[in-house]
Amino acid sequence: MVKGETCRRPCFGTRVHSPEKTLRGLSLHTVCEEARCPNIGECWGGGTATIMLMGDTCTRGCRFCSIKTSKTPPPLDKEEPEKVSSAVAKWGLTYIVLTSVDRDDLVDGGASHLASTVKALKQKQPDLLVELLSPDFGGNLKCVSHVVHSGLDVFAHNVETVSRLQHVVRDRRANYQQSLSVLEYAKSVNSKVFTKTSIMLGAGETHEEIYRTLQDLLKVGVDIVTFGQYLRPSKRQMKVEEWGLCM
Repeated sequence: MVKGETCRRPCFGTRVHSPEKTLRGLSLHTVCEEARCPNIGECWGGGTATIMLMGDTCTRGCRFCSIKTSKTPPPLDKEEPEKVSSAVAKWGLTYIVLTSVDRDDLVDGGASHLASTVKALKQKQPDLLVELLSPDFGGNLKCVSHVVHSGLDVFAHNVETVSRLQHVVRDRRANYQQSLSVLEYAKSVNSKVFTKTSIMLGAGETHEEIYRTLQDLLKVGVDIVTFGQYLRPSKRQMKVEEWGLCM
């Protein structure tokens, strides 16, 4: 399927490499690179990057994602919380977005590591706003609570797509109801935290299904919902069914 012209973006020049140099110097990863995001030029050209925690290898294999997978990823970098806080301090940001791979190989799914990173950021910059795109921890709500009480400002967890397409889009260990439960629980244990989720468009969903999904998200108290056109990272990932946002 030919990509719509409004989905095409020019390269933004030398500034594209600014976040890259800082992060690589500290052996950190970005989801922008690891997921082979087609929007990398636009974001990095504006000096923005999303730091990916807990390594560059995921224990899950969602069909839309190109991050490498393994049942036994490398051990966590215990220095990562300090490295991340140092990188963000260098940038002088007021808002940082963190994400992570899934680490089903760890007892707590990496919850304590994520919480430590948020705490390190807040310790260095108390006024910094922190958004974390969190795993579902296999539905372990104790792990969710640990992250939600780490001091973050926005707890994000993506449902990714409508209920009917979950098995087509996501790893079998993730599911629609589990994601709704995680979002609902996060809000219930810390009402001061904003909850957020995102839906990819272009996977074959209908307008009616999107509307029902929004109703479900409203019922569990989600504060913020974002939509994004699915962009296929490579031929190994699922195909784009429709360029809904580019018409």
